[in-house]
Amino acid sequence: MQVTPQDPTLNRHVTLLKALAHPSRLWIVQTLRQGERCVCELRDGLDQDMSTVSRHLSVLRNAGLVRIEKRGLYVYYQLCCLNLAEFLSALDALKAKPRTGI
Repeated sequence: MQVTPQDPTLNRHVTLLKALAHPSRLWIVQTLRQGERCVCELRDGLDQDMSTVSRHLSVLRNAGLVRIEKRGLYVYYQLCCLNLAEFLSALDALKAKPRTGI
């Protein structure tokens, strides 16, 4: 089966990778691997204003990586994708090969 640039699966992968391709969003995902967190905890951990943190969380949510649960005045975030931890571990295992030759 040949994959084309317009393939929906390919586009989904691009969306996921773009969502993870920011240090703050990757930090959020790494933090949520340890369990759900209140948005205020994420804001404090990132040391960024609430609008910036909300924007990062929105990107992750739109990519389907996190979900929210409102409890009273507080909003809690958790990972949707449990095998994301395996994916991040696989990234850790990748080693850049030194360039040789030309």
